[in-house]
Amino acid sequence: MVTLKEGYDIDYNAINIDEEWNDSEKIELRMHTIHAYPAKFPAFIASKAFEYARNEGVDINKVADIFCGCGTVALESKLHNYDFWGCDINPVATLIAKTKSSDYDVEQLERYYIIIEQNVNLIEIEDDAYKKANERLKYWFTEKSYIDLLKLYNTINLMVDNENYKDSFQCIFSSILKASSKWLTKSIKPQVDPNKKEVDVWECFSKQYKKFLKAVKELGDSESRIEIICQNFLTCEELPKVDLVITSPPYVTSYEYADLHQLSSLWLKYTDDYRKLRKGSIGSIYYSKESLVDISKLNNAGRKIVELLIKNNCPKAKARSVARYYLDMQEAIKKISLMLNDGGMVFFVIGDTEYKGVKILNSEHLVETLYKEGFSDIKIGKRTISKGICVPFRDDNGKFSKDKSKKKIYHEEFIISGRYYR
Repeated sequence: MVTLKEGYDIDYNAINIDEEWNDSEKIELRMHTIHAYPAKFPAFIASKAFEYARNEGVDINKVADIFCGCGTVALESKLHNYDFWGCDINPVATLIAKTKSSDYDVEQLERYYIIIEQNVNLIEIEDDAYKKANERLKYWFTEKSYIDLLKLYNTINLMVDNENYKDSFQCIFSSILKASSKWLTKSIKPQVDPNKKEVDVWECFSKQYKKFLKAVKELGDSESRIEIICQNFLTCEELPKVDLVITSPPYVTSYEYADLHQLSSLWLKYTDDYRKLRKGSIGSIYYSKESLVDISKLNNAGRKIVELLIKNNCPKAKARSVARYYLDMQEAIKKISLMLNDGGMVFFVIGDTEYKGVKILNSEHLVETLYKEGFSDIKIGKRTISKGICVPFRDDNGKFSKDKSKKKIYHEEFIISGRYYR
C-alpha cells in the first residue's frame, strides 16, 4: 500500500500490483457460496482488511458495509466476533446477507425441511395458475417448472412459521431459480437459452438445502450482533457508530442489478415489475433525471470525467448517470465520516472502467473525495482480478472469455483506505 503524502495528484497506472490482496490460500467457507451473486466481494479481502486495520492501530469492535450486497463482510465480521451493520438497496441481496449471517439450530432446520418435503406435493394449485402468472415469469419459465416452483414457494410460506428460517428457505429457493428457468447458464445478461432442458425443481432445491445445511454445520458459535437493512444508504437517517467501514461500491458503468435479480424479485414478491427496483440505485442510468444532477457540485476529478464524456458525444443519459454516481459517492463518504469513531478507518475496493474510449476514473474521484471530507493517512494499493475464470475479456453473451478479440473489461481494482480523526 502506498501512502499519499502530497494530496491526490498521483499516477494511478504506476501503482504496482500488491500480491497480498490478490489471492488467499484459505478455501472459502461453503456459506459464502450458498447463492450466486455477480461480482461477489472476495471473503479473503474482508478477512485481510481486518488484519490490515488492526496493524494500522484501529481498535475494531463494530464493522459496517454501506453496500453490503450478499453479505460477505457481514459473515466475515461474525466469524471474527465483530458486531456488524450493513445496508443495501437490493432486497435479494439483503435476503442472502441475512441468511448467511444468521444463527440456526440444525435440528430445527432439519424439521422444517422434512415438513416441506412431506407437503410440497399436497399443495393445491389452481388450474389456471400459469395463465394468471406474472408475464415476465411466464417469459422465463415453462408451465411445468413454474407450477413446481409455485408449489414449493407456497409450501415454504405456509409451513415455515419462524421468519428467520423462512428467510433461509426462501434464499435456497431463490438460488435455484436461474437453473430452473430458461436463463442462459453462466450469462451475466438476462438472455434466454431456447435449448435449455427443464430440471427437476425439487431435486435442485434438495441439493441446495443439503449444501446450506453443511454450511451451517461448518460455522462455529459467535456472539456478534448483526444488523442488515434493505435501504439506500443515502436515505438512512439513523447511522451506527463503527470503527471500520469495508465496502465495494457498484461500478458506475456496471450492469443493472435489478435486471440480474429479476427472477428472485418477482418470485419473492418484492415487486410486480423488476424495473421499479432500478430506481434509486447508485449510478443507474434509470436514476438520472437531468433536474437532479448539478455538475457544479462535483469535485475536480468527477467534473473532468463528466465533461469528457459530454465532449465525446456520450449519450446524455449515460453522462448524467456518471455524474449522479459521483455525487452519490461524495454524499456517501460524507455520511461515512459521521459514522466513524475517532481514528476509525474506511476501506474501499473499487475499480476504474471505460465507456466509449473515456476512462471512468472511480479511484481518482474517490481519493479526492476522501481528502475533501477530512480523511487523512490515505493509502492505496492495487490488485488483479483476472485470475481463474475472471479473465479480462467477455463475449457477446457477457461470459468471461480468453479471446483477446472480445470486449475487454476491467481486470484490476484499487484498495483504498483512509482514517478519520475528530
